[in-house]
Amino acid sequence: MKHRESRPRSSAAPGRAPGKTPGKANDRRIDAGFNPGKLQAKPSRDEKHAGRRGERAAEPRETVAAANLPERPLIARSGDRPSERVPVILESLGAGDFHLIDTGNGLKLEQYGPYRIVRPEAQALWQPTVPAHLWDNADAIFTGDTEEDGMGRWRFPRQVLGETWPLQLLGVDFLGRFTSFRHVGVFPEQIVHWDWMKQQIEAAKRPLKVLNLFGYTGVASLVAARAGAEVTHVDASKKAIGWGRENQALGRMEDLPIRWICEDAMKFILREERRGNTYDIILTDPPKFGRGPNGEVWHLFEHLPMMLDICRSLLSPSALGLVLTAYSIRASFYSIHELMRETMRGSAGAVESGELVIREAGLDGKTPGRALSTSLFSRWVPK
Repeated sequence: MKHRESRPRSSAAPGRAPGKTPGKANDRRIDAGFNPGKLQAKPSRDEKHAGRRGERAAEPRETVAAANLPERPLIARSGDRPSERVPVILESLGAGDFHLIDTGNGLKLEQYGPYRIVRPEAQALWQPTVPAHLWDNADAIFTGDTEEDGMGRWRFPRQVLGETWPLQLLGVDFLGRFTSFRHVGVFPEQIVHWDWMKQQIEAAKRPLKVLNLFGYTGVASLVAARAGAEVTHVDASKKAIGWGRENQALGRMEDLPIRWICEDAMKFILREERRGNTYDIILTDPPKFGRGPNGEVWHLFEHLPMMLDICRSLLSPSALGLVLTAYSIRASFYSIHELMRETMRGSAGAVESGELVIREAGLDGKTPGRALSTSLFSRWVPK
């Protein structure tokens, strides 16, 4: 895997390690013609559709948190805020069976295993560098509605392909999948977080517990379990849980310790908090907006503070990280950065925040090109 992490120097801040401390309770798809020379993907029209990366908000996943009526108030945290490292740019040049070939005119050309795929990408404002005939002859092209919440379908210029095909990232086998919301069963920009998590688990020399909230098809959970962690994977979508189990079976990893929990994320973490359960690493990847299986409504700007607050309570005394990724929001990374620092008051360590970036790697997967920003992130680490 090729990726790098760019960040400024910073000094540590004093404070307490996370965990349960005395007085904590008071520490209060229609076919359409394709033309790489014509803009196919349009930017957001209003705040409802606004975002830094439109496609992530498109799929109406049921991986949402029921937070209409919080079951407990936010804890008023005290103590010093963690030190900060900003801006941090986590960059990937691809890994395993994935790399970004080219971008431009509101589109991106990607390599997923044996297939070249074209999908909308509103932030690709420049011109493509790869010849047009290579775009035209891609194995799969997503066509139709390119709005953030729009459905479409896949066009196969060369030959009709099946719904799924095998892929591998970070030593984990899983299935790529053509969905009607342009997704393919994995969000490769997350590779940098998964690689960081893998390194933490392998270096810990002790059993670690990982919580993967809004876990989607389970690639991150499989990476963590294969590295030696005990994983709890939470997603309210039965379909996503089914895909995760299918991926686990594909990689012959049925014996790895993964709990697949099909439940609303907020309900689950509230119950874990009441039970006093803790985790060493928490990954959370919430959508901007969604509805749960029982009509629960999730609004990221309204409910994220409570979710992070509960996650803070679920961190073990020797926790190694709390990772938040945010897509499709009209905000600077500073908004989630400052929220994370407030949430982690008194925890010592540092909060590093910025953007996840995928760099073009050319046809050969080894030739660096332009950088494509995909999402915002904030990550608390203990030192």
